[in-house]
Formats: sequence, structure tokens, C-alpha cells
Amino acid sequence: MMKIFAALNLLGLFFSLLNRIESFQHSMSSINMVNQNQPYRTSYHFQPQQNWMNDPNGPMYYKGVYHLFYQHNPEAATFGDRIVWGHSVSYDLINWIHLNHAIEPSEPYDINSCWSGSATILQGEKPAILYTGIDENKHQVQNFALPKDLSDPFLREWVKHPQNPVMTAPSGVEVDNFRDPSTAWKGGDGKWRVVIGAQNGDEGKVILYQSDDFVNWTVHPNPFYASDNTRVCECPDFFPVSINSTNGLDTSIQNASVRHVLKISYLSKQHDYYFLGKYVSDQENFIPDIKFTGTSSDLRFDYGKFYASKSFFDYAKNRRILWGWVNESDTSQDDIEKGWAGLQTIPRQVWLDKSGKQLIQWPIEEVEKLHDKQITITGEKLVSGSTLEVSGITASQVDVDVLFEIPELESAEWLDPSGVDPQLLCSQGHASISGTIGPFGLLALAAKDLTEQTAVYFRIYKAPNRYIGLMCSDQSRSSLRQDLDKTIYGTFFDIDPNVKTISLRSLIDHSIIESFGEKGRVCITSRVYPSLAIDKEAHLYVFNNGIKNVVISKLNAWSMKQALLGNEGNNSSA
Repeated sequence: MMKIFAALNLLGLFFSLLNRIESFQHSMSSINMVNQNQPYRTSYHFQPQQNWMNDPNGPMYYKGVYHLFYQHNPEAATFGDRIVWGHSVSYDLINWIHLNHAIEPSEPYDINSCWSGSATILQGEKPAILYTGIDENKHQVQNFALPKDLSDPFLREWVKHPQNPVMTAPSGVEVDNFRDPSTAWKGGDGKWRVVIGAQNGDEGKVILYQSDDFVNWTVHPNPFYASDNTRVCECPDFFPVSINSTNGLDTSIQNASVRHVLKISYLSKQHDYYFLGKYVSDQENFIPDIKFTGTSSDLRFDYGKFYASKSFFDYAKNRRILWGWVNESDTSQDDIEKGWAGLQTIPRQVWLDKSGKQLIQWPIEEVEKLHDKQITITGEKLVSGSTLEVSGITASQVDVDVLFEIPELESAEWLDPSGVDPQLLCSQGHASISGTIGPFGLLALAAKDLTEQTAVYFRIYKAPNRYIGLMCSDQSRSSLRQDLDKTIYGTFFDIDPNVKTISLRSLIDHSIIESFGEKGRVCITSRVYPSLAIDKEAHLYVFNNGIKNVVISKLNAWSMKQALLGNEGNNSSA
């Protein structure tokens, strides 16, 4: 009899799994196709069907399913006064099912919007969300929500706690600048900790709270971190990284084999900055290795368009994954006419570089599931002034990874980078102005005659006691349209004189280019809106405008299949 029951149980599990697969396939019956009148809508980056999206919220892995929540205005393609938590689920972080909104304004403590927050997995594998509510007085308060049904792997419904708000602005914090609770971590004393972004005058703060039960929270009297003349610290993220492994770590891990990372989104700068340092748990503060300077020397996840990022520990694959919001570079009127605004980057795996001085980021391996037709080029010399087309692929949606052999570094131009703004240097240099070693790199989303192009490239310099690279993303010729933000991005990075190669990988997707220099040591994301280089009219080139020759050691380019972005049930995709 016991064997019969066991067999029936196995049969039940089989049919349950079969139903989940059929449900997913049914959800994908309506795929978010790129409309011919929507040349800037992406094919494999996450975005809702329509309207406004900004910060990623509460990413997590639960019962075999990845969850992404996000700030969403369901009424318009612009930011609004009734922001909700959009919610989508995935089995691979690439193909997504859009669900109903997870959290919407409904109570006095969040009636004017449900702003950003984070997810934490509590004891017993119970997910919990802390989020910022804009209350009836337009004050920012912190609220708590739990899933209605823990047996539902999609976590479709969430219940707000009756004791909300669970945190209000303490003394010394402005009531309208107190927001974005982080993922919580548990200390050695069994108490939960969470940090929240804040402001008092021109001082930016990260405030720490403690709780035994995740409902009753006590503020720590001293700031966890503070910075002068920065104003509000938005979307703080705090997590450990291993000093001897690329594996990710649970947020609560504390031991001698980890460093800690504090990320802050500075609204005044519109960039995400991160600090490596020491978490002093008995004093409940964070001591960064290097203080914030407000200059180009500060560490950033991405030196282009990238903000309000959020990471999570993916315990299914022992990795830390980072999401970042990429806003538009066209006008609000353009967004209204498109009917949508905002993208999320391809999820990135994050770990500590061997030097211990910075983080490495790399697209998650699952993006390779979308690889289609492949083109390979090896051993091709690029003489000064040469341009080589990468033909045979779909250049408007492509993953291209190229390794360049570079000439002897002794021949590089001299540059003392002290006090030099690399972004300004990229703006003054442009991809067409010749140096000794470089510029060389890619011309993405380019017209056949190169009247439109986005150049992502390197220049190499000899500096005092070292060699440095300059990585640039030049949007100045990205479109013949004039009503666009065509800011040129750039940053410096150190070059190992013993290494004779330099790598560049770019994920190109209609209106977004995510570029990873030197195997993810430098990242630059840009948004572009060509008027000629659209869909089949887009081209991809490799170029060298430096005096010295460079060699394409190996280039691989893959046309990218479209990711599946569908509604649950029979709702149609926009």
C-alpha cells in the first residue's frame, strides 16, 4: 500500500510539473513582437508591455522561479503620482511572464504611491517585501508586505501588514527624503538589519534599523554611512563579496573571507556609485576604503546610463546578480508617442576582482540561450584608418565579443591622468581623431555610409609608473535627429603591461548598447535612436583610427533571438 501511495505521489508531482510547463507555454502564446513602427523597442531586454518603468525592485529566487518587481506607472509613459510595483516572473532571467501588479496604493500609508524597496527571504523560506509608501501627507514611510499564498511559486498576491508603516523618518531625516529600504541581513545576535536612504540638508545619509521580528524596528542612533554635499542617498544596496571566489554570497554572510559593498544612487549625480570597505558590525557602520570625492575617480557600476540598481543572491546558482534601470535619451513627448519608457539592463553577475580594488560585472550566462547565427573573424589586421564590416548577422540585435592584440605599449602617447576628466577627454577626442594606440573598437548601429554610428572604443596611454586605457562610448553621431541626449561617456582603467590583448563585448539591442571592457572591469551603457540604422539597415563595424596597427585576435558575433515577454493567461502583449 505504501508503494502505491509513493507511486501516486510521484505521478502527482509529474502532472504538477507538466501543468507548470504548459502554463508557461500558454503564457508565451502572445509574444511581445517588435512593431515596424517601434524601431527602438528592444528584442531581448526586459521592459513592460507599455508605459513608464524605472527602478528594479525586490529581485529574488523562490521555488524555482525568478521574480522581478519594478517601479511602474500603469497610466502613462511618463513618471506619475500613482506608482505601483509591477511584477514579472521567469525561469531563466531572460524570458518573462508579466503578472498583475504586486503592490498598489490603497492605504493611508501608501495612497500616493508605492515607491522602491527590496525583498528578503525570511526563516522558513518566506519572502518579505519592505517598500516606501508616499502617505496621505506626502511623507515617505516604510511598509511591510507578505505573500498571500506561499505555495504559489509566482507569488501573485501580496498582503500589507496591519502594523504599517513599520518605519517613519527619525529625527535628523527629512520626511520627504527617507526611502528605498535594502534587502535585510541577519547579524550574529539574530536581529535583522536594513539600511534606508535619507537626507538632512545637503548631507546624504544611509540609516540603519534593527528588528527581532521584521515588524518592530529600532533606528540606530548613528548613520551607517554619510556623505557631505551629496543630498539624498537613494536605493542603497549592501552585500558581501568573497575575496577568493567569483561565487556570490547570501546577504547575511560575515566572516574573514569577505569584503562588503555599499552602493548608493546619488540623485544629484544621476549615477550609481559603490564603495568597497569594512562592515564594523559591533558599531553598526561601514568604513569605505576610499571616501567619495565626487570626481571621475569614484567607482561606478556603469559609466553610462545606469541608475537605481538592485542586486540579489541567486542561491540556485551561487551568484550575485545585478539589475540596473536605463532611462530614455529622447524627449518625454517621444515617450508618449512610443507609449513606453525605460529598460532594465541584461542581468549581470557581480564578483570581486582579484586585485580586491573593484568589482567585475558580466552578462549572465543565460543570455547565450538567445545566440543564433554566428560569425567569427580571426587574425585580421586593422591598419591605421581601416574599417571592417561584421556582415552576415542581424546588427540591430547582436552580441559581439572581440579580443584585440595591441602593439608595444612603449609607443603609447603620454598622459598624466591626474585631474583629467575621462568623459571630457572622450568628448574632445572623438573616435575619428587619431592617436598612437587607438582609437580602435566597434561602430554599432551604424548606417551603411557611417553617417550614423555609435563608436565604442579604446585609447591607450603611458602614464606615470603605469599604463592606462581610456574607454569611450561616443553617441555624438548616433542619429541624424537633433532632439536627443547624445552625451559622450568615458572612463580610465589600468592596463597590465604583461598582457598584450584587450577585450570588448557589446550587447546591442535596437536602442541600447551595453558594453563590457576588459572582461567586465569597465562597463558603459548607452541609449541611441538612429533614423537610418534601423532593423535590417543597421550595420556593425570594427575600426582602427590609431597610427599603430591592431589585430583582431578573435571576434565572435551572434545574431540574437527575441526573448519571450508575454502575459499570464490570454491577455495580449503590446
